[in-house]
Order: sequence, then C-alpha cells, then structure tokens
Amino acid sequence: MKEMPSVIDSEVFLAFSTYATIVVLKMMLMSPMTGYFRLTRKAFANQEDTSLASSTEDKKKMVRVDPDVERVRRCHQNDLENIIPFVVIGLLYTLTGPDLSTALLHFRVFVVSRLFHTVAYVLPLRQPSRAVAFLTGLVTTSSMAYRVLITALYL
Repeated sequence: MKEMPSVIDSEVFLAFSTYATIVVLKMMLMSPMTGYFRLTRKAFANQEDTSLASSTEDKKKMVRVDPDVERVRRCHQNDLENIIPFVVIGLLYTLTGPDLSTALLHFRVFVVSRLFHTVAYVLPLRQPSRAVAFLTGLVTTSSMAYRVLITALYL
C-alpha cells in the first residue's frame, strides 16, 4: 500500500477525483430536474408546494403522483444507491496503488454507464438498455471492491 501523501499526489487519485466529481454533480443535478418535472407537470408532493394555484380546489388537484416525476425520482434514487458506493470504494481502490490505465478504465466505464443509465431512464429507452447500464456500473464498482479486498487480505 502506498504512503498517503504519494496517493494524494498520484495521477490515479487525480483521475478518481475528476470522475467522482462528474458523477456526484450528475447526481446533484437530478434534484433540479425533479423540480423542473414537478413544475411543468404541475404535480407536487405537498400542499404547501402548490402556491402557483389560485384556488384551494386547484391546489388539491396539484398534489398528485405523476409518472414522469416518479421516473426522475427513481433515477435519482438509483444514483444514490450506486454513486455513493462508487465514491467510497473508488477512494479505497486508489489507496491500493492500481495501474493508471486500469484505474482510468474503471472510472470511465462507471461514469459512462451512469450517464447512459440516466438517459435510458428519463427518456425512457427500451430495456435492456437501462439494465445493461446499471449492471455495467455495478460490475465496475464490484471489480474495484474485489481489488480492495484482495489487497487488504495480502497485507
């Protein structure tokens, strides 16, 4: 295992930082996207969010479940379930001292899979496109986790 200062200064850590930032920003953008869909579909979760409506009856109609809003929310939930483990495992993975080319492959494949997953979920694209994107990201994170565990076992 490498010394901490050399890890932070390494090209692998810099690459990880870049790709992790990309997917975290993508995940953060899902909240405003949910808000956009709520506004354009006039579908809100809470009565107090319906201030755009003038009458009480209109406000009650706006508190509803919309399939498009729910689709974006599920996509965001899926991001939370996959990007957070990628960030944690990816950080541990950088501590194992992987080759730059192998690390870049892991990071790039994960980022592309998550970006494609979002497109496939929100548009929506036909299955198995979303499933393939999800599984690609999961296998990539699992591969990094395997490296972390193997390295830790042989210390």
